[in-house]
Amino acid sequence: MDIIISNVSRKPIYEQITDQIKEMVISGTLKEGEPLPSMRNLAQQLRISIITTKRAYEELEKEGFIESFTGKGSFVSRQNSDLLREVGLKQVEDALRSAVEKAKLCQLSIDELTGLLEMLYNGE
Repeated sequence: MDIIISNVSRKPIYEQITDQIKEMVISGTLKEGEPLPSMRNLAQQLRISIITTKRAYEELEKEGFIESFTGKGSFVSRQNSDLLREVGLKQVEDALRSAVEKAKLCQLSIDELTGLLEMLYNGE
């Protein structure tokens, strides 16, 4: 599993891990039932504290992305399509919020912004 940690990011490391694993689940890179590395193994690979990986796995489990079994490990859980859509919608909303803020700084009109969005969406 390829997880990239940025030491200059403002996001905590556990959040960087959870975000990347969520993205792998949403995109289908990680499939239902697929095992994740042990917390200890992931901590060693990333050269971080096991406490950090434990927190990331706990967050993922709380949000329904993984299931953990004592003595067996952690696995990608069966995904609820509504949950995946909601997560994706939140990501799109965050990206659009950022784009709107930048558009306002550049003094783009709503029509210009809408036209740009339509052009990008249609792949032009």
